[in-house]
Amino acid sequence: MGETAMAGYGLDRPARCSVSFDTPCGSLLRELEQIWTEIGEREQDKDRMFQELEAECMRVYRRKVDSANADRSQLRQSVMAKEAELKALVASIGENTTQFKVNEKHASLKEQLAAVTPLLDDLRAMKEERIKQFSNVQSQIETINAQISDHNYQHDDGSSKRLNNDHDLSTRRLADLQMQLRNLQKEKSDRLQKVFVYVDEVHCLCAVLGMDFAKTVKDVHPSLHGTNSDNSTNISDSTLEGLTQTILKLKAEKRTRVSKLQEIVGKLHKLWNLMESTEQERRHFSEVAAVLGSSEEEITSPSVLSLETIQETEEEVERLTKQKASRMKELVLKRRVELENICRNAHMEPDTSTAPEKIVALIDSGLVDPCELLSNIEAQIAKANEESHTRKDIMERVDKWLSACDEETWLEEYNQDDNRYSAGRGAHLNLKRAEKARLLVQKIPTMIDNLIDKTFAWEDESNTPFLYDGVRLVAILEEQKLRRVQKEEDKKRYRGPEEAAESIA
Repeated sequence: MGETAMAGYGLDRPARCSVSFDTPCGSLLRELEQIWTEIGEREQDKDRMFQELEAECMRVYRRKVDSANADRSQLRQSVMAKEAELKALVASIGENTTQFKVNEKHASLKEQLAAVTPLLDDLRAMKEERIKQFSNVQSQIETINAQISDHNYQHDDGSSKRLNNDHDLSTRRLADLQMQLRNLQKEKSDRLQKVFVYVDEVHCLCAVLGMDFAKTVKDVHPSLHGTNSDNSTNISDSTLEGLTQTILKLKAEKRTRVSKLQEIVGKLHKLWNLMESTEQERRHFSEVAAVLGSSEEEITSPSVLSLETIQETEEEVERLTKQKASRMKELVLKRRVELENICRNAHMEPDTSTAPEKIVALIDSGLVDPCELLSNIEAQIAKANEESHTRKDIMERVDKWLSACDEETWLEEYNQDDNRYSAGRGAHLNLKRAEKARLLVQKIPTMIDNLIDKTFAWEDESNTPFLYDGVRLVAILEEQKLRRVQKEEDKKRYRGPEEAAESIA
């Protein structure tokens, strides 16, 4: 309306005077024209000034139009940028596109901007939350990977690397990473369990060997001792390999020490038996002594294979070895007495080569090692025991025969007793004994014959004569058999005159 009025003032006066007073611009032009008329301005000057005023007014309108165009362009760019960001976020997060779609019914740009802004804010918040989830999962993955690969892991400087693929923040990719994390967590758990088993085995071996467990495992990796957190325990391949090699070395060392200690304990046992050590004297080395009959797996007592224990056992062997020399004469003589007792009970003759007087002379002269003498006597004792066992059956028969001979002697004395039938005290017991003795005496010839047969069989099998107190048993039996025949003949000759006298009478 103002532009029409200004255009009219530039043409002719009737046109300028016909401007409507209904608008503020027309009212002002009318007032300006009146002022110029009162002043006495010429028409040409009025037209020029109206044209200048019209040009100035056009410049103002142009500035307003340009400003409005700029505002419209900026709004369009903002709407387009936010819509583009909205689409990118939807594609990155992978959410349902219909939920975050702008309503096309909004006509004005401001309405479109107002509609897309809250959707964009929601998606940005969702993206930030999703980034935190990804960052958390990837951080754990990188931490476990670093622990497995034995690389130092810095949490602060890895966020950019972990999210270098932030254009894909979909739940599917998150699920894949979570699955990868679970697999790594299982592998970590398995490795951690294996480390604990290895460390426990190292602890047991160090305890048996008397070695410093803390130093041993720290040499493999410092985190294996003095930590309470599973996350601080190193589970890398190098640590597992280090523990494996350590266990192999400890087992080899244990095997060496077991062999060495068993050899020492074997000597210790011989010395104990030789010196006849008491239980009190042996008690201090009871755990060490058990090593002799145990396998490597059964040897688990703490420090039983330590270097100190082995050295202490060696010193005990040396101490007993020194004592052995002073007691050997006593032990040798004691074993000789034992040999003589065995031979006496079995009615055998002991070996004269180890007679007590010879033993003392040999030991005092220093010409023979007392241990050799003792071993010789021990062999003689073993041989005597073995021979005594083979003679047992014959010796039992000899005892029965001798017992029968004793009964025969008693019976002869009993028969010569004129008062044997008196009613004295014990007469009936003697009568019963005499009846049994007569029956037993009748068996003596058979007993002698059986003994002779058994003795011959023994001699054929052993290829040596059966001696009884230094005399061949067969000779003794044959002599006894001959004596019995002569005794019977003497009885017959004695009974002959008596029977003739009785017949004459």
